[in-house]
Amino acid sequence: MKAKIIITPKKAVLDPQGKAVLNALEHMGYDGIEDVHVGRFLELELCGDKASMESKIEEACHRLLSNPVIEDYRVEWEE
Repeated sequence: MKAKIIITPKKAVLDPQGKAVLNALEHMGYDGIEDVHVGRFLELELCGDKASMESKIEEACHRLLSNPVIEDYRVEWEE
């Protein structure tokens, strides 16, 4: 089983990397892109079932993998 974790800055937090990417895309002629958010992606290989691992992964995301003050995260599960 895998847990795929996507971490992005909260909407209210300045994202200088996202702004730099947006600026570069605009200068390269890619029109129609309104905003860019740069984040992180983690893929964890797990043993056990989703029910037994879900609370552990949520706790790890909240305590270690993300900064809950300035970042949001979501977990996608893959069997």
